[in-house]
Amino acid sequence: MKRKPLILAMTGAISAGLLHGPTLAAKAADQAQPPLGLPPVPIPADNPQTAAKIALGDKLFHDTRFSADGKVACSTCHAREKAFTDNLTTSKGFRGLTGTRNAPTVINAAYMQSQFWDGREPDLEGQAKQPPINPVEGGLPNHEPILAVIRQDPDYRKSFKEVFDLKPEQITEDHVAKAIASFERTVIAGDSPFDRYQYGGNPKALNASQKRGLELFRLKARCASCHTVEHTQSLFTDNRFHNIGIGFKAIAGREPAIAEKFLRMKHASNGSDAVAEMIDKAVLSDKEISELGRFVITEDFSDIGAFKTPTLRNVALTFPYMHDGSLKTLSEVVDFYNNGGRVNPDDPLTPFLSGGIKPLDLSDEEKADLVAFLESLTSPQYQALARKTSRKTAKAAVDNSNTGGHKATAGGKNP
Repeated sequence: MKRKPLILAMTGAISAGLLHGPTLAAKAADQAQPPLGLPPVPIPADNPQTAAKIALGDKLFHDTRFSADGKVACSTCHAREKAFTDNLTTSKGFRGLTGTRNAPTVINAAYMQSQFWDGREPDLEGQAKQPPINPVEGGLPNHEPILAVIRQDPDYRKSFKEVFDLKPEQITEDHVAKAIASFERTVIAGDSPFDRYQYGGNPKALNASQKRGLELFRLKARCASCHTVEHTQSLFTDNRFHNIGIGFKAIAGREPAIAEKFLRMKHASNGSDAVAEMIDKAVLSDKEISELGRFVITEDFSDIGAFKTPTLRNVALTFPYMHDGSLKTLSEVVDFYNNGGRVNPDDPLTPFLSGGIKPLDLSDEEKADLVAFLESLTSPQYQALARKTSRKTAKAAVDNSNTGGHKATAGGKNP
């Protein structure tokens, strides 16, 4: 059943003193009055926000006991200190196993109309259930070990009673997922220099290079075709799926055969839960199936290699980029688009390439301006991290220069 969203104001909880500490108070205030440049957070009618539920979800999000080796939590791949990602090409899970996908940031995931790169889950609640039981992430056979930990932990028993009014034996994975999703809906960020310029009326919020980059973003570079900028708000995503040319070499010329192989596996699974679990395991453990993209959900051959448009907010911090983490810096991303969906101008093109992906003919100055604009999308709470990242990047550039290596540049997330 499709969830009916409602907008939940938390002002009453704040005034009633139900929020424990400044962190929760700030999170609740963000939802009562979203940051500049963002709309109100959509909240499902069957999972309303409460301060206690948010706190419970935060704790669950960081609990490493919910994995087979006791070392992997949601926060392992979505670390607060790394802008809720892990800055790895593809994430490491149970026993250091590596999957096929780059970890997207949790920041502003609340606004996404589907979750995961291929959109295989419709909401945060569904997304939260999958990683613990994926063989290359949490490594658990099912959710029972998680429930056993929760039912035996006095603090969890108390919290689930307070939040859901449940006895320990009544707690299910659905309740766990609802709490985690409630916390994730507080991980939002706007009020960037771009927002202060675009929506706050501050002409000095962007420098000259960033302003030129914004103009390029909207027009010549055509970024805004998918990373939307609206009159009163900007999510920087169209919530759609596009084949931009990333990863196709892994399956080039064999797409139909790989698709047929996957469909046989999918159709052999019985029941919607079994299908969902099979897809989740297949796309993270089989590189070729992973590159089918949105096709694994729709079974439409035109969706082969199509992946979800990610948000660009705080993109300078959520490197590396693309669904496979194959582009390391923002400059590499801009070059890729400038080449019309290719790392090198003479690379072959996938026949499944989305129609809007064409060479851009940007000059070196224009490419630098576009990167400068993307770096202006960093929110205040992540500015310190951005400065730290810039210092590391600058040091790496000097080190590489001194050793004859390639010069490094600052990073960000997939335009």
